[in-house]
Amino acid sequence: MDEGNQSAVSEFVLLGLGHSQDAQVLLFMLFLVVYVTTIIGNMVIMILVIIDPHLHSPMYFFLANLSFVDMWFSSVTTPKMIKDFLTENKDISFRGCMCQILFVHFVGGIEMVLLVVMAYDRYVAICKPLHYSTIMSMQRCTGLVVTSWVVGFVHSIVQFVPIMELRFCGPREIDSFFCDIPLVIKLACMDTYYLDVFVNIDCGAIAVTCFVLLLISYTYMIHTIHQNSKTGASKALSTCSAHITVVMVYFVPCIIIYVWPLNITWLDKFLAVFYCVFAPLLNPAIYTLRNKEMKNAVKRFGSYYGGAKGNT
Repeated sequence: MDEGNQSAVSEFVLLGLGHSQDAQVLLFMLFLVVYVTTIIGNMVIMILVIIDPHLHSPMYFFLANLSFVDMWFSSVTTPKMIKDFLTENKDISFRGCMCQILFVHFVGGIEMVLLVVMAYDRYVAICKPLHYSTIMSMQRCTGLVVTSWVVGFVHSIVQFVPIMELRFCGPREIDSFFCDIPLVIKLACMDTYYLDVFVNIDCGAIAVTCFVLLLISYTYMIHTIHQNSKTGASKALSTCSAHITVVMVYFVPCIIIYVWPLNITWLDKFLAVFYCVFAPLLNPAIYTLRNKEMKNAVKRFGSYYGGAKGNT
């Protein structure tokens, strides 16, 4: 790590979401409940997919991976934010700030590609049902998940390296609840115009490309669904609508913040909270509540657990 950076600025100050003490306590309770629910909800999905044979299919394999990523994504920023609600010292070390930058974009990149992979899985299931088991083999599914991790790593590292080369010697206040790339770049004691452009291009390359691919995929799927029988179409349309909801919740805030920034502080904070804190909670909620197989798996798990407990 650059020693010049450490000697000039050893820590940053996160201004958080508000300054009123009453508001801080209320926000602490709200986000603590949201975070705990997010962790439990995503863990339940992962456990159900692992132990329930009815869920041993590509769709739920990808869903379990998405739940793991969501759990990790939420844990990068939310615990620090929750802690800061109850303390006056909202400092974050230089190393801690850089770690947040690295992992937010690493995990965020993985999630974007995973959502595309899940759309591809649904495309094959709806548009090529007779070839589904052949195309979506376990080997291919594993390869697609590995690809998402590789893309996420490359996406994060190409931004992380130039940011590590920046010199920080002046202001150290970040008007957010976590270290976000656009806000950290503004604190650098050097011209960062080209770095700003590079970050926008890099984020746009992955975010806009994935978003466009998703829109095309779901448009084609919905068109195909309407040509099928009403019975099959109803179930497929329900699955697609759940996926589209997740896509909009995650991609729209990311594109506004990183690709076409409006530079409106309160709006940036709201959008950051939405995709960092609430999106990982909405994913398990949407997929579980709107998916009959997942609800049946929960019932089977509850019946098995309740029966086992009654026999002891």
